[in-house]
Amino acid sequence: MSSRDTAPAPPSPTASDDAAPSDPEHAPASSNARARAALAGVLAAALALAVATLLAAVINPSASPLQSIGSAVVDLVPQWLKQGVIALFGTADKAVLFLAMGAVAVVLAALAGLASLRDRRLGTAVVVVLGLITVAAAVTRASGGASAAIPSLVGFGAGVLVLRPLVDAARRAPGAPADDGTSRRSFVTLAVATALGAGVAAAGARLVTAGGQVVTSARAAVRLPRPTAPANPLPEGVSLGIDGVAPFVTPNEDFYRIDTALRVPQVDPADWSLRIHGLVREEITLTWDELLESDLVESWVTLACVSNEVGGGLIGNARWLGLPTAALLERAGVEQGADMVLSSSSDGFTAGTPIDALADPSRGSLLAIGMNGEPLPVEHGFPARLVVPGLYGYVSATKWVVDLEVTRFADATAYWTRRGWSAEGPIKTQSRIDVPLRPVPAGTVTVAGVAWAQTRGVAAVEVQVDDGPWNRARLAEAPNADTWRQWVYAWEGATAGQHRLTVRATDEDGETQTSAQVGVVPDGATGWDTITVEVT
Repeated sequence: MSSRDTAPAPPSPTASDDAAPSDPEHAPASSNARARAALAGVLAAALALAVATLLAAVINPSASPLQSIGSAVVDLVPQWLKQGVIALFGTADKAVLFLAMGAVAVVLAALAGLASLRDRRLGTAVVVVLGLITVAAAVTRASGGASAAIPSLVGFGAGVLVLRPLVDAARRAPGAPADDGTSRRSFVTLAVATALGAGVAAAGARLVTAGGQVVTSARAAVRLPRPTAPANPLPEGVSLGIDGVAPFVTPNEDFYRIDTALRVPQVDPADWSLRIHGLVREEITLTWDELLESDLVESWVTLACVSNEVGGGLIGNARWLGLPTAALLERAGVEQGADMVLSSSSDGFTAGTPIDALADPSRGSLLAIGMNGEPLPVEHGFPARLVVPGLYGYVSATKWVVDLEVTRFADATAYWTRRGWSAEGPIKTQSRIDVPLRPVPAGTVTVAGVAWAQTRGVAAVEVQVDDGPWNRARLAEAPNADTWRQWVYAWEGATAGQHRLTVRATDEDGETQTSAQVGVVPDGATGWDTITVEVT
């Protein structure tokens, strides 16, 4: 018998061979392939966001994906969640929002990559849906419009285009040849190229943004005019000189900032104007040059946020320079029946202010352009904002203000009042303990802080130790009734152990702040600030 006759027959197909899928797209993916596909989704999303952000920087900065989605989140989240975030993170709330959005974006992008590994159409659908959501968020903003759709449409289109080849390359086993000659090496090449593209687009967006922000240089060029009526000189004794107590003047860089703007509006004063219209005899448009040439006044005013919890830090005091709003409204001529001014920011935010607070010359409300001797910081409203003594900011302190509509509360609602907050927000009499906040030695202990009752003034502050009697604190001086006052109490004979300290204030109208503990919604918190201190 020849060797040919004895050669073994070729193996017959096994059941497992028959079951092997012929379509590589639907073949079971290895764990490495899934990891690469998830990375592919993240890289495609990074490119999409970077391209969209670059185009938004050129077309409309507020149309960038993160800006649009973030603003929509701010508008839509329930009040309890919004207040919880502010209470927990304070002025870092916007940074927390962006970090949370970034984490969600990474997860969704990775899921889109994994979905593409199973079915290309499924992954593409995920990206398209995310893109459409972003487009909808951009075009429905007050500063949006049809052109706001372009950045997200183009950006997410780029993401769809790169997702498929990235996932195709991710599907192939390391070193395995493909019909087009690609392998794992091609995935690395495509991934690096996509990452570089995203990086270049992101850098371009930063470059365009930096080049387009002439506002910083414009602000630096502003020379504030001398006020016709300077602020009252600060009396001696306005500061008690106690470490740990908030200074009478809050430095601009330390002044709290709570607003709805995720991206600080960049308003060039050369392009700025303020329109005053509605129930007036004469519509007025005030330009920046006209504002600088007006009779400006200075005043010390403490501003407070309605989101400030009892004992919180969302409050600050500054010397403001501006044009009295009473003069503006007198010039326009308010018609009978008007009881509210709806002020609008350049980014679409609105606030409804009782007209009496703006039209009464004795109230001292300002269209402010200066803060503590310098032009308004950009994040605090440059070139112009409203400063209204005695009202929480959500109904009065509009930054980047460009429009004043004289109207009625019955005919118009503002941003926060549409979300369940009170239409009017007078600041409540409040006090806060700043020291001591650490263990202190027995004996005489300094207890000190600040108190405020804008438009009324603080008449007295009292401190209680444990369940003992109320003890009168010593008050610092104040230039007017619109600022806070420092106070101090010498607690003598403090014994070792834990003790409870409580403070309350009484305003010049004779009203003592209530002990009732109420949250910030709908018109500001109430209650006495209480701390526990360890005496050693």
